[in-house]
Amino acid sequence: MLEKASKYWNPGRTRFWRDAGTPLVLDRREGYILHDMSGKRLIDLHLNGGTYNFGHRHPELVETLKSGLDHFDMGNHWFPSVARTALAESLIRTAPHLQYVAYGTSGAEAVEIALKSARHATKRRKIVSIIKGYHGHSGLSVATGDERFSRLFLSDQPQDFAQVPFNDPEALEKVLRGGDVAAFIIETIPATYGFPLPHDGYLAECQALCRKYGAMFIADEVQTGLMRTGVMWGWQSYGLRPDMFVTAKGLGGGLYPIGACVMTARAGAWMEEDGAAHISTGGGAEIGCLVAFKVLEMLRRPEVISNIQFVSEFFTQALTEVMRRHSDFFVGIRQRGVVLGLEFDHPEGALAVSRALYENGVWAIFSSLDKRVLQFKPGLLKDVDLCQEIVDRFDAAMPRARHYLKPGRRVA
Repeated sequence: MLEKASKYWNPGRTRFWRDAGTPLVLDRREGYILHDMSGKRLIDLHLNGGTYNFGHRHPELVETLKSGLDHFDMGNHWFPSVARTALAESLIRTAPHLQYVAYGTSGAEAVEIALKSARHATKRRKIVSIIKGYHGHSGLSVATGDERFSRLFLSDQPQDFAQVPFNDPEALEKVLRGGDVAAFIIETIPATYGFPLPHDGYLAECQALCRKYGAMFIADEVQTGLMRTGVMWGWQSYGLRPDMFVTAKGLGGGLYPIGACVMTARAGAWMEEDGAAHISTGGGAEIGCLVAFKVLEMLRRPEVISNIQFVSEFFTQALTEVMRRHSDFFVGIRQRGVVLGLEFDHPEGALAVSRALYENGVWAIFSSLDKRVLQFKPGLLKDVDLCQEIVDRFDAAMPRARHYLKPGRRVA
């Protein structure tokens, strides 16, 4: 399988994971447990960026998809739709200061919609994002991100795009002062950068500066939304009212790809002028909207909200104790809800920990733009036994991770 993947799919990516000691090819998956094609059991702590908030193949979501196929298919993107409209109404009810929903098939496409909407509303072109940010791999979205993803395709340092340091409102104001910025886009907690937490008041100040200088404030909630910070949208936990926010990944429950840009009436005014200005044949597919509607319904259940609080508090306490035992190497915990970044005192510390965890039956990924930090992403419905098993396996993996970081050894 790996040889064929290298030949027909993606040689570079396949080679990287083989060299990293994690030659994972998924086979069976159920709940928060994965099995690779050799039968190896793994607890999923990656969740594909939060796509599997409820675990893999959650029975209610599978049943929603199956029963929906008795009546629905993708639908036709040109016409009004019961499923598409119901999901849009449900999304707006989670953020009642907003007005319209425009659909895509992914987070990147939702970002594209947001940036185009900001340009239309402000009649300006410049887009500002943070250094080491990430908002997708498509044309406009990749231009907002790190050169790690843009340079290869000659999309780095494009005209009309600027970047400022994270947690530096003065740098943002310096750019906004020119009066030519359409929007500032930021992940509420930057995931690919390793979940560094915003300083107290930083996001609110950024939003206020956007208002002051006539730019739109866009919150990227692809990895921090859908209750992962303890509330439906991460921006709500910081007291914000963005002009737009984008969501994807977990919105489709891991069963159907769907993304959405949720916006104010002003940001969505292009739909009054020309409703076909943005077209996405697969965006807002009706069968996907059914699954997403069920996802939002499940997230509002009191027992789910209670379990999210339990999981969050469990890992706060348990990981603090593990860090105490390994404080020479495991040096920091960045956390808001079940969004966690674990810091290690080595430039490639998280790469080594990821490999050691894989060998110990846990799959968690390092941050692409800061390999000191492990992305630690518990699911919303994990129970106490699985949480404890994760901690035990994590603790047991620490000596092996240190082994990979000895002088003369190569992590990957």
